[in-house]
Amino acid sequence: QVWARAVALRCRALVAPGDGAATLFAEAAALHRTDGSHLFDRARTDLLHGEWLRRARRRSEARGPLRAAADAFTELGAPPWAERARAELRATGDTRVNGSGPDPLAELTPQELQVVRLAATGLSNRDIGAQLFLSPRTVGYHLYKAFPKLGVASRAQLVRVDLPA
Repeated sequence: QVWARAVALRCRALVAPGDGAATLFAEAAALHRTDGSHLFDRARTDLLHGEWLRRARRRSEARGPLRAAADAFTELGAPPWAERARAELRATGDTRVNGSGPDPLAELTPQELQVVRLAATGLSNRDIGAQLFLSPRTVGYHLYKAFPKLGVASRAQLVRVDLPA
């Protein structure tokens, strides 16, 4: 069946060396689109393709598959998958991740988001740095940059910010 061939191509792309993966991902995506069914598998292919492109430093190319994946996962009602796709989109530098108005979390870099999440749990800069392999000063810098973006002035106010898990 077409969708099964597409999934097989996606799996081959995951273990393919070099730029051979790009061709396999493109073929898999094309098969998914001709089939029209198995939207979840198509979205997974788009997500993995976008992640691969971003890691290959082809950020602008990665945005298309990542947006398609985020939209599909949202439509399917799969919030963890949709958030993973949106996080990858943010990592490409795309600040228009959610088209539903200004989202302060979209302004954060992935590193700032990780630091803010840990700070909201009450961890110190030293503890956050130990978990993320950063110096306490770097953690402080990330918090310094993130607070104005979130509209907070202290760690105590981070509790009121709706942070994704």
